[in-house]
Amino acid sequence: MVEENQTGQVTELTLVGLTDNPRLQAPLFVLFFLIYATTLAGNLGMVVLIRSSGQLQTPMYFFLSSLSLLDACYSTVVAPRTLVNFLTEKKTISLAGCAAQMFFFIAFGTTECFLLAAMAYDRYVAICSPLLYTAIMSRWVCILLVAGSYVLGLLHSLVHTNFTFSLSFCQPAEVNHFYCGIMPVLALSCSDTHINRCLIFGLAGLVEMVTILAVLVSYAFILSAISKINSAKGRHKAFSTCTSHLAGVTIFHGSILALNFRPSSSDVLNTDKIFAVFYSLVVPMLNPLIYSLRNRDVRNALKEFVMWK
Repeated sequence: MVEENQTGQVTELTLVGLTDNPRLQAPLFVLFFLIYATTLAGNLGMVVLIRSSGQLQTPMYFFLSSLSLLDACYSTVVAPRTLVNFLTEKKTISLAGCAAQMFFFIAFGTTECFLLAAMAYDRYVAICSPLLYTAIMSRWVCILLVAGSYVLGLLHSLVHTNFTFSLSFCQPAEVNHFYCGIMPVLALSCSDTHINRCLIFGLAGLVEMVTILAVLVSYAFILSAISKINSAKGRHKAFSTCTSHLAGVTIFHGSILALNFRPSSSDVLNTDKIFAVFYSLVVPMLNPLIYSLRNRDVRNALKEFVMWK
């Protein structure tokens, strides 16, 4: 039996999961499977619909298809491994596999922050400079904004993953989570994690602050432009193009901020897991519903797609 806090060459980690209650494993498997299946169907369906519909070939829907593809990838980083662990007693993951999961999870999460900010800028240009919209938001500009979001996400993740897995880890190497999150993995380290925690506070805080600020500034200009529209119908039509994005931003960033600025409690680990389920699995499932139910163009395109099939 390995004694606690014994140092050594760690080659694999154990994911503790959401609960160790055996009676809950099967119900949780069914629940998570339904969430993941709905996420894939909704997001990949949105990508196919946008790419195949002639009326959805605008910058706004290009960003929406990019967001849907990103959400499908984001949930895929976590869900398959979690589903397997519900059905097996040995819930281990190799150190390399853990590093890969952490890298892509941070990368896709950061990319979504920047992509949501880019979508806010798109709405700003559409409402504040409608006559120049197609010129400013050209195909190449849209591609560069999406590509830039991915590059920043990958670089941000590379820093955290590299610094995390340059540490030495203690035995027993049990990650008290259902995936390789950065904070639960740092808790296993026998090394000094001060630099790592400073990087998390500095870099992750900077990403969150910059992207939220970009959204807030964009919507400040949008609200200013809408207030100058004389007709109530015109104001409603202009703002209706933003409500879905605003709801998506609020849910995504709200769950992150709630996780980091919640009141401390004795059940903090379980609280972290609940928030992690929400922003890693539930939010990607909700986004296709948020962006389609209130969008007439998407609903009409879906009707045409179904009738054509």
